[in-house]
Amino acid sequence: MTEIADSDFRHPQRHIRLDTILRLRWLAVLGQLAAIFIVAQGLEFNVEIVPCVSIIALSAILNLALQTAVNPMQRLEPMQAAGLLALNIVELAGLLFFTGGLQNPFSFLFLAPVLISATALPARSTFGLGLLAVACASVLFFFHFPLPWDSDDPLVLPPIYLVGVWLSIVLAIGVTSLYSFQVTEEARKLADALAATELVLTREQHLTQIDGLAAAAAHELGTPLATIFLISRELEKTVKDPSFAADLKTLREQTQRCRDILSKITQLSSTGAPFDRMKLSELIEEVVAPHRDFGVDIKVRIAVAAVAEPVGSRNPAILYGVGNIVENAVDFARTTVEVNAWWNKDTIELVISDDGPGIPPDILNRIGEPYLSRRRSQESSGEQRGLGLGVFIARTLLERTGAKVSFTNRTFPEHGAVVNIAWPRQRFEAIETLEETIG
Repeated sequence: MTEIADSDFRHPQRHIRLDTILRLRWLAVLGQLAAIFIVAQGLEFNVEIVPCVSIIALSAILNLALQTAVNPMQRLEPMQAAGLLALNIVELAGLLFFTGGLQNPFSFLFLAPVLISATALPARSTFGLGLLAVACASVLFFFHFPLPWDSDDPLVLPPIYLVGVWLSIVLAIGVTSLYSFQVTEEARKLADALAATELVLTREQHLTQIDGLAAAAAHELGTPLATIFLISRELEKTVKDPSFAADLKTLREQTQRCRDILSKITQLSSTGAPFDRMKLSELIEEVVAPHRDFGVDIKVRIAVAAVAEPVGSRNPAILYGVGNIVENAVDFARTTVEVNAWWNKDTIELVISDDGPGIPPDILNRIGEPYLSRRRSQESSGEQRGLGLGVFIARTLLERTGAKVSFTNRTFPEHGAVVNIAWPRQRFEAIETLEETIG
């Protein structure tokens, strides 16, 4: 079976483009200028315009400097991106300091940089930015200029309300950031696992195509080899020199050997097509054969049915999917793996079971998710076992062929895992191209 390591598709470091952060910073500059203009000119409240505009101007100058000195399409290292987001938090804290602190309704914008980090940067960067935002909010709770308001009717908020605002900011930063991080991480895992699935299917398709190419080559080479064989045999009859006769005999024998080899290769594919038609029992035997020499007894039982045995395409997705499940069963089994198959005119069912420890209850309902694993420590058992990316790939490929895959455990007192794979017979027997399988 084709093996794909989790590390080949999981990327511990994440990168965000400078252009993305600069766009957000320019949006913040325009929004802050608009807010100050509306409060000062539209509402005619007393605003500390000079310090506020100075902070915004410094932010704009930094944006221009970064756009000039650095390629905006460059992907920043996590620490660089976190530094720019931290600067956004400090700039916002400075503006809020001159405009009422936590009394200012825009204080909830502390949440924005932390959310951006949660979706694009490592967890430690998000945690650090969250602490910085909470620290700035805590300082503003005690130190800030009055909220711009009507001087004839000043707004006085009770301390308990400000405590509630501070607490809501802290909770919003924690809860929404954690939620965003988990959703983004799940999406990233799924994307990486699907990329691995497509690679596995492509590799399996290439391996299957080799059979067809070999059969085609055998067919094309058969005629010239037959000609060489006939000519060498005729020459052997006419040549009197024993040394030449011996060489011609060797040539004839080696030519015949080549023909025999090509004849065996031709048996790999009777039609020369990349996907051969094969009976269900033949498919099962092809999948099971590579795993018979690992000290585990594999019992194959084919139920006798009143209808003819299903014949399907030699589909790489089915071969890999069923093969991966059989391989996992052999890895976890103590002594025996059972592969049972039955069919009728509507359904084909394949049941693969083992006598191993079974699937832990806490992950039974999550089997098939990418990167889900339950591994034994090397200290306790000397080996590692898991159900992760391989099972996800197998389940995805099988479901794309129309199968329904379910995972259960044997009923007590028996122990072991049971995997049930069921196809609609019409779908299984249909000839599918690689594009239909991937799509």
